This record gives sequence, C-alpha cells and structure tokens, in this order.
Amino acid sequence: MSSASAREVAATRVEAYCILKRKFVGSAFSGEGARRYGGRWNSVGVAVVYTSSSVSLAILEWRVNLTQWPAPPSVIIRIEFGASLVWSPAKLPANWNRWRCPKTAAAVGDDWARAGKSAVLKLPSPVVPTEFNYLLNPAHPDFGKISIGKPQLFKADPRLGPLASH
Repeated sequence: MSSASAREVAATRVEAYCILKRKFVGSAFSGEGARRYGGRWNSVGVAVVYTSSSVSLAILEWRVNLTQWPAPPSVIIRIEFGASLVWSPAKLPANWNRWRCPKTAAAVGDDWARAGKSAVLKLPSPVVPTEFNYLLNPAHPDFGKISIGKPQLFKADPRLGPLASH
C-alpha cells in the first residue's frame, strides 16, 4: 500500500476510548450501564456505550462522573471504527452542556438509537466542548464493525482526587 493510500485509510478510521470499572469489563459494550441509569445523551431503558475521542478526554469524562475516591480498579479500552459508521446531529438542544442537562439532550441519543441511524453517534463533550464523545449503539447491525481492543489497567494519577463537592 502506498503512503498516500495508508493516509486515506487512516483518515477514514476513528479511535475512541472507554474507561470503566474493571468488574464491568465483561459487559462493557452491552450498553447495560447506560440502559439502567441513563446519561446525558440517553434515557433509562436505552442501551448505549459512552466513549471519548482521546485518552485525555476519556480521563476527564471518567473523573467528572466518578462517585468515589480512591477510584475503584479500572481499565481503559481502545476502540476503532470507520468514519462511515458515524452520524452527528445538525443541531443540539439548548443547554445540552449544563451540569444538570435537559431531557431534550437525552432525546437526541434516544431517537438516534431507536431509529438505528448509525452504529456511532458523534457529540461534543460537555467537559471540553471542542472535543467529541462517541456513543455506540450495541443493537445496530453495524456494531460488529467496531474493533474493540483489549482492556488495559488504568491507574489514575492521585492528583485527580479527592472528589470535589457539588
């Protein structure tokens, strides 16, 4: 493959990262956690998997959602998928990035998942709005085209804790 062809292939591939408690590795890509508890971009009952576009963003997203310190044993998993699997909404609801976000934000992910628009949904991060999170739809027929790496131990830098009070 020529170097130009290799660059084209690389440009059509997207990397993302997911940090989670080690005890949930077996169900990491089932969407079960988000289905049970909901999230910014999904309601309870809608299975999705939250990932981030870089390791550093994944750490920030993990940290702002962390409910205990020291952090429980965790892993980071690298995933990769084709850009053709990604859909992004043309417009986001008002106040989507507030700490207590409106239900209209969850409706974006709910509608996307239920309609089966794509295997991957690209949305800005509320923590770093110039960077992106990717939601994965485990029920989508193209979900199998997502490459899931091996879990690697993630040890948080102690300077990330303790928890701040809200």
